[in-house]
Amino acid sequence: MKPPAKKANKPKRLLHRRKDLFIPSTVTVAMLARVMNVKLAQLLTRMRRVGLESEANYDYILSADYAALLAEEFGFNPVVDDEAAFDIYPPKPLDDLSTSPSRPPIVTIMGHVDHGKTTLLDTLRSASVAKGEAGGITQHIGAFSVPVASQTADSTGPRSITFLDTPGHAAFSAMRARGANVTDIIVLVVAADDGIMPQTKEVIDLLKRDDSQVDLVVAINKIDKPSADPDSVKKALMAEGIQLEDFGGDIPAVHVSGLTGKGLPELVETLSTVAEVRDLRAEQDGPVFGHVLESNVLKGLGSVATVLIRQGCLKIGSHIISGTAPGKVRRMTDPSGKPVQVALPGMAITVSGWKTLPKAGDEVLDGSESDIKKAIANRLRRGVAEALQEDVEAINEARKQERDARADGEDVVEPVPASGPKELRLVIKADVSGSCEALEGALQGIGNHIAISKIISTGVGDITESDILMAKAANATIVGFSVSAPRAMMSLAAQNEVPLTTGNVIYRLMDDVRSRIIDMLPKTIETKVIGEATVLQLFEVTNKAKQLVKVAGCRVTNGIVEKQKHARVVRLGHVIHEGSLDTLRQIKKDITEARKGLECGLSLKEFDGLQEGDLIQMYDKIEKPGII
Repeated sequence: MKPPAKKANKPKRLLHRRKDLFIPSTVTVAMLARVMNVKLAQLLTRMRRVGLESEANYDYILSADYAALLAEEFGFNPVVDDEAAFDIYPPKPLDDLSTSPSRPPIVTIMGHVDHGKTTLLDTLRSASVAKGEAGGITQHIGAFSVPVASQTADSTGPRSITFLDTPGHAAFSAMRARGANVTDIIVLVVAADDGIMPQTKEVIDLLKRDDSQVDLVVAINKIDKPSADPDSVKKALMAEGIQLEDFGGDIPAVHVSGLTGKGLPELVETLSTVAEVRDLRAEQDGPVFGHVLESNVLKGLGSVATVLIRQGCLKIGSHIISGTAPGKVRRMTDPSGKPVQVALPGMAITVSGWKTLPKAGDEVLDGSESDIKKAIANRLRRGVAEALQEDVEAINEARKQERDARADGEDVVEPVPASGPKELRLVIKADVSGSCEALEGALQGIGNHIAISKIISTGVGDITESDILMAKAANATIVGFSVSAPRAMMSLAAQNEVPLTTGNVIYRLMDDVRSRIIDMLPKTIETKVIGEATVLQLFEVTNKAKQLVKVAGCRVTNGIVEKQKHARVVRLGHVIHEGSLDTLRQIKKDITEARKGLECGLSLKEFDGLQEGDLIQMYDKIEKPGII
């Protein structure tokens, strides 16, 4: 038998390092990009580079051979297997939507914390949402539909506007970015009495980075306040690159007051005009495509999710999938709680019937029950393979560093498990998945190289017995956000010595975790001198046990000499003893303290080596916590 050529060894080693990628026998370019998790533009560029110029279109159907070659270009080990490669993907958008029905514009309200976003929406839909949020701060993504009155009988403008209310403060950046990814128009709310703030700049940066065509409308809020200065706000926006219409640009700015309702009709009219110019349309027939805005567990309904429909028509009884969560639509309600039988593009509806809780931000697709089961199995398998790949890469990197150290001549001893920083392990429970994600991002990694927080588990719903038992096994702390901890659970946590903290304002939970991390840090001990006495003369006296003891006659030269404080003897600038006082007397009377200028007699415990001229200092020990 002819021995294999040496060059065959190289691909074998490479294949061992590459991650398997299951591809079908035929696949479109767009689908291959999704399978490889690369940007479509990146794949098209690579195709042109390898001579596939005419095939470099998103809807071109590739054979398995071409798909395998492209997968190898991106470092994968392609495996042609239709069964293992099967998944459910979003439907291909139509090239021409001019004949498709119009849909409501999706408008996202963004801006800095406490600039009046929710109050503004509150007034629009005449509901009191802001009062229900902890501290008046929006902690979830809310979806609302606002009807638009037609200006004329033949108006082609939208009949309703779907608003997304995203949280404004820094901890919810991921949720805010998700809102921008599904929106048509962003309303940037800026307080007229506050101006450009950190989250305002963050939204502007988000707009600059966004590749999609998202229109912007500026709402200068709180103009009813005496300190309002909308002109300075406009100038500040111009300085940030926002080209307003007032200065010759194309971005409209509307003066509003969420509190009084002033200017809100003009804002709705402006949004309607922008949407009419965009001529937003979507296909109502065909497969369903949407996004999960929020998800939680409701008593009596189980897992529910707020879904924004982007394409298709979702109906009661449809089989759906989101991430690895399957479901069958059992009930749909609109933002006001009214039942919905059919959900069309642009609508945000609450869907129940999920077997497991979907994650906020995941795509929602429909399909047959058998297809969804196959897709779930493949997605779970891919998830396990990716996690294993990460572990393998970490092991290989550690071994590479060890080999490099030997090559450099360093002493490599038998590896000892690195102690690393102390860990405050956390189990997070939240009312909805978006809050859980935001809290995880806010709490993960608080600390330094000595002590740090580490999240070991997250979940949605109230704190349960299994959460407490898991926390006990992992020596973890339970953090609950806007969830209840029944008295029985509180008692169980106390019995098992599991720390448990709950709250409905994220900053307070962050402060609590930060204080727990600080408690794990080494304390800094500082001393503060509170009194000094100089030894003038030494005497020998008989104590109560009829023993001769040496007593120092002293004069207090500074502060107060207190018997209960710490004492140290300083001789020629050096501390020769630290301890405490045994006796403190004035003439023959025992005293507890002696002030400046007073003469007294004193002796120290376990030290009889005092000399004339010694300085006795009394001091406090102050324990200072560590600093993160």
